[in-house]
Amino acid sequence: MASSSKVESDSEDEALDEEVEHFDDFTLASSWERFISEIEAVCRQWMSDGPKNLLEKGAVLLEFSKNLYKVKFELKYALKSYLMEYYFEKSNTDDGKVSDWNFNLHDLQLCFGVKDFLVIAPQSASGVVLDAPESSKLLSAVAIALSNCSSLLPAFVPVHDPSRKAYIGIQNRGTVFTRRFESDHIGSQVPVKLMHLEGLYELFVSKFAYSTLDISVHLFKVHFTMKLTYRTLSFDDDNDVQETDAEMTESGGNPASDIYSKAQWDDDCPWSEWYSAEDPVKGFEVIAIWSEKMVESSSEMAELENASPHEAEKWILFPIFSENLTDGSKGNQNGFASQLHFLVDALDMSFEAQFMEDFVSVENQGPDNLTTSMVIPPPTVIDRMLKELFHEVLRAGVQEPNFAKGEHKNSRAIKGAPLESLFAQFCLHSLWVGNCNIRAIAVLWIEFVREVRWCWEESQPLPKMPANGSIDLSTCLINQKLQMLAICIESKRELNEDYQDCIGSMDQASPHKKEDDPFGEDSDSSIMLTPGENFDGKRDSPSKPDDLHGSGTTVSKFSSEPEHMVLADPKPSDCIRRGSAGVVGSMMLLKSHQRMHAPFTQDAPLMTEDMHEERLRAVEALGDSFNFSAQLEKEILSTDMSAFKAANPDAIFEDFIRWHSPGDWEIDDTQEKRPIKRLAMEDSNNDWPPRGRLSRRMSEHGNLWRKIWNDAPALPASEQKPLLDPNREGEKILHYLETLRPHLLLEQMVCTAFRASADALNQTSYGGLKQMATKMEQLYLTMAPSLRPLQANRLSSGSEIIDDLRRLCGVLEHVEKLLTVAASLHRKFLQAPRLSEAIFSDYYIFFLPRMGTASVGDNAQMDFDKKQQVRIHERPVVSNMFTLPTANQSWRKVLSMGNLLNGHEPVLREIIFSIRDRVSDHYAAHVPSVYQQEIETYRMYTCGTSNDLRVALSVVSCD
Repeated sequence: MASSSKVESDSEDEALDEEVEHFDDFTLASSWERFISEIEAVCRQWMSDGPKNLLEKGAVLLEFSKNLYKVKFELKYALKSYLMEYYFEKSNTDDGKVSDWNFNLHDLQLCFGVKDFLVIAPQSASGVVLDAPESSKLLSAVAIALSNCSSLLPAFVPVHDPSRKAYIGIQNRGTVFTRRFESDHIGSQVPVKLMHLEGLYELFVSKFAYSTLDISVHLFKVHFTMKLTYRTLSFDDDNDVQETDAEMTESGGNPASDIYSKAQWDDDCPWSEWYSAEDPVKGFEVIAIWSEKMVESSSEMAELENASPHEAEKWILFPIFSENLTDGSKGNQNGFASQLHFLVDALDMSFEAQFMEDFVSVENQGPDNLTTSMVIPPPTVIDRMLKELFHEVLRAGVQEPNFAKGEHKNSRAIKGAPLESLFAQFCLHSLWVGNCNIRAIAVLWIEFVREVRWCWEESQPLPKMPANGSIDLSTCLINQKLQMLAICIESKRELNEDYQDCIGSMDQASPHKKEDDPFGEDSDSSIMLTPGENFDGKRDSPSKPDDLHGSGTTVSKFSSEPEHMVLADPKPSDCIRRGSAGVVGSMMLLKSHQRMHAPFTQDAPLMTEDMHEERLRAVEALGDSFNFSAQLEKEILSTDMSAFKAANPDAIFEDFIRWHSPGDWEIDDTQEKRPIKRLAMEDSNNDWPPRGRLSRRMSEHGNLWRKIWNDAPALPASEQKPLLDPNREGEKILHYLETLRPHLLLEQMVCTAFRASADALNQTSYGGLKQMATKMEQLYLTMAPSLRPLQANRLSSGSEIIDDLRRLCGVLEHVEKLLTVAASLHRKFLQAPRLSEAIFSDYYIFFLPRMGTASVGDNAQMDFDKKQQVRIHERPVVSNMFTLPTANQSWRKVLSMGNLLNGHEPVLREIIFSIRDRVSDHYAAHVPSVYQQEIETYRMYTCGTSNDLRVALSVVSCD
């Protein structure tokens, strides 16, 4: 019995197992139901994760938004693949509402006023459902799945042709209400009625009013808000239009329109002398927003259509920038940076020849890799450039160049030539000759040196170079040589003029001139009649009597001499005083007790950097720093001593030391402690000569200074041999320029071209844009160390320094682009500087990652989308950018929309109509009012112009 019962039990279990294995779940019987179940599972997972976990799982931030993210999931149904996307905001609120005119909204958020939503669409080329039954079935599946999840998310399905941007959608609003969405687009032939606000208002009212009512005579309280977008005519297009108008005037149009020959936008910018830059600001969009208000009739809408945009509560300004600013391949091909790229390439090739003539000589074609693309410019181009550099300046007259104009405080850290100098102008001209190839530069340089030699041989002033002053050793060597040559030319010309004047006046000298001399015995009676002017143009002049107290010109070193000696009656000298510039305070000669006179002296000879280095090498080679450095200064010291002896015939060596080197005259300590007045009285009466002595180094046996003093003749500066021979130095400079090695020339050209380009850009007026000033300062600080290796003359072909220079060109290109933005904004907002500063600040932050100062990651913003709110007092400045259209402008159409801004209709009009009702989300008929809430029962969004119209409608219904 036990065994039979066991067998029966086993058979029952097998039957039960077989019954379970063949169980059919009729809720998932069809593929459509399994599709709904899969959607439901995905939605439940997204809802349970929440925004925080979805972000950790890889939700993607949309490019146009700062807070809207997206996750997606692929589904299959009936041999088709679908993509379901969930859009959600990170900071979610319970009301599920969004602001109407938020510029970061998704298209569906703006159309239907939703916040988080689902979109399901087929994975096809069009991405939309073209079949109406399929779209309804797909939307029903999503709605059922969301209802099973108790989710209130709206769901949308794209339908029709993609160009129509049409959607249908549904949203569960609780136990009672359902919200349905629908949108479509008319791309052409918009009904005239729907071009105006009155017709759009009646279209919205028709969605809920009885069809038998005359909408135009009944009142319906509707909430209304509007956003109008105006766009300025592109500044480039505006130029073209005005040029067309000017042409029409020439053919018999209105003479008053002759003024339409409009100049370029950057004609007053410093770079316009070299190239014309594209206006980086292509135009502006002005968005005028009317805040929500209640309208009750079509007539009110007609009045609103006639309202001025200045009546709008808010104006938003959006600048439209050129794509070339961020697209490196389409950058300014004519700017300084692009041409400097070619100059650096020429520097790299300059090591392949010994002389510049090798690059252009017919017998020697130079390096083998000189391609045919390196075209030598025609002679007319070279002549024009030389004329700009030399002859126009000569014809206009010589004017001292202002090297400090536009110079940045850090500019001198770059060893180049000043912007206004002759060599800097040559370098800038060379950037645009023959596309700045080495052969073109060689031709221009050879002709340039010929012109310089012509100026030297004809004693013509060297243009754009100062003919006086000291040599600026902070500049490049070529600029120093040219500056010295200009001084030599001036000295040579003055010597020639003096010589001619002396020859002409020698026969007309007055024989009784000496009788008319009012100065008596102490005056200089031996004024030279031959060319004797010293190097800086100072001439010797007759001495003044002692009671004039040095009314003549004195050397600056004497101005600080302490005057602690009393005046005494001068004793007549047996010798004639010559070359005196006046007395030196109250100083007296130790031997003769006469007043000391300061002589006219020659200036120290000018020296360029290589001459200083040569002198230093001589000092190092000779050893003893004091004795041999004094030996090198012997000529200068000897001329000063000769002039001092001529001006003070009774002077001794100690007198010269007291005048020339006061530090080497030591005064007795007891004398220093006495009061100055008492000292002066004692000195003038009983204590002469003053107590003092030479310093130890001056009193040593065999002192070089005393030896020079003993050998120096008494000659005024006018009779001395010049310390610097202008003829000899001028020929040496020309020999240097004519035999300069190509790589040494190109190294100095690169340094000068970078400095001159930056100085030219630095002259740009851009208002109070602090970021631009900081960027310019950083540019100089970047260029100085990058160009410093070129000053050491250790560069070789293919060096890494060449690559560094190419990278420096890239840095300059970015700064150049940013500067054009700053200049353009500053010019457009002269009367509203706050707007230019705010827009530039936003663009600077946007452009910074592209300037090599920050890494450009995946999150880098690709398009500039920052907008600025326009204040009330700034609106006239902005509206003036919308110039009144002329009758000949081809873009002007028959205006079909209202709300004109200076004759311009909006390029886009967006309106939101809505009706709100207080309803109860409950099945019961009688509920307390406390449970009622206000919801948007009808909402219609319209967007378009007179040529197209898009309408999106959402309706809440009671199921």
